[in-house]
Amino acid sequence: MPSPRALTRRQWLSSAFFGLALSFATPRARGQVSGPSDPRLRAYDELMHRFMAEHKPPGAALAVTYQGRLVYARGFGHANLQTRQPVAPSSLFRIASLSKPFTSAAIMLLVERGKLKLHDRVFSILKLKAHLQRGARVDPRLHDIQVLHCLQYTGGWDRDKSLDPMGAEAAEQVAGALRVRLPVHPRQIIEVTMGKPLDFTPGTHFAYSNFGYCVLGRVIEAVSGRPYHDFVSREVLAPLGIRHMRLGKNLFRDRAPDEVTYYDSRRRTGRAISGPEIGKQVPLPYGVECIETMDANGGWIASALDLLRFAIALDDPARCPILNAAAIETMLAPPPGPVGHRPDGRPKPDNYACGWQVRPSQRNPGRYTKWHVGGLAGSSTLLVCRDDGINWAALFNGDTDHNDKAFADLIDPLLHRPADQIKNWPEHDLFASFAG
Repeated sequence: MPSPRALTRRQWLSSAFFGLALSFATPRARGQVSGPSDPRLRAYDELMHRFMAEHKPPGAALAVTYQGRLVYARGFGHANLQTRQPVAPSSLFRIASLSKPFTSAAIMLLVERGKLKLHDRVFSILKLKAHLQRGARVDPRLHDIQVLHCLQYTGGWDRDKSLDPMGAEAAEQVAGALRVRLPVHPRQIIEVTMGKPLDFTPGTHFAYSNFGYCVLGRVIEAVSGRPYHDFVSREVLAPLGIRHMRLGKNLFRDRAPDEVTYYDSRRRTGRAISGPEIGKQVPLPYGVECIETMDANGGWIASALDLLRFAIALDDPARCPILNAAAIETMLAPPPGPVGHRPDGRPKPDNYACGWQVRPSQRNPGRYTKWHVGGLAGSSTLLVCRDDGINWAALFNGDTDHNDKAFADLIDPLLHRPADQIKNWPEHDLFASFAG
């Protein structure tokens, strides 16, 4: 396919993006398989072949660790349908909200080092001035929002009641309110959102909030004195041998080496908020989903191998290279009060803790199953860390199947079956076969 820089705008949109979308459901997406095979793990191969045939994602990567060893790492389908490039185990995908556990780890590292407290007020740290519409006032509860509230989605923002500040529509509103050009910066999003009323009193209610993690990204910058991506890359990723994970870019032309191409299953378009076509209709994955603005809440690209290097580091708190055992215990603890506890004071069966959905183990006291999913137009991701030491990451460069079901949600229950059935696990560790 010719370089996008060699095509006119009209040619690029029609021959590339829309052409890719029209190819989404073709059988070509399911034929390729890459990565080492092992007959003892045939159950994973069979599961993935059935899944690809039935649900027809363009491509997928699946990796599995057992007791800290990488035992399975394979790619299925295509990273790019036009070039027929296969997905590799090391292919990079937009991980969307799987970015949040990494932001949480960075916050916990700053807490461990005494640079930050979980009960610190975030807007006292940021020292930003709210942008107020004429006649508006700052919600007095804004100054009560703590770092812990942002980590646990109890900060007072509910995207089901008010517009998600991290979305494309909100970005246009921010640009209009501040009279600046698109794309907007996370700090500008925060300044405008600070001028709006909260949806509930901080700490009293759970509501999924991308914006809270955007705020945490700026807290990391303010406290560390370094850009968010630099702190996470050097202090969280590098000690774990993760070298290729990075913040993603909005546009197809700016994709990273080894990054897959993203295919929105519904072939949707929207008004671009970044790139050369701002204000024009473009496919959602390239110009409407503002990956660069999402950084701390959904902006990273990573391989399934990267995610599992991170996961196994947290499996053994006594030996974790980046956080001590107390920090990990705090990170996985339920939210205080009624949000995380039953009326009798016992923790709820599972909770959203600090960057993870967490379920304390019944069969292995003192251990946890933790997980997270992510989704954007053209990508669906899953990371599961079980209490028995079996972890997996499943990444797709499509979002939903023909029934509009997210690939991550569809495969989530299925991947527990081979994990439960396999008794003869390989003793090898494939991590040595792949660069970090």
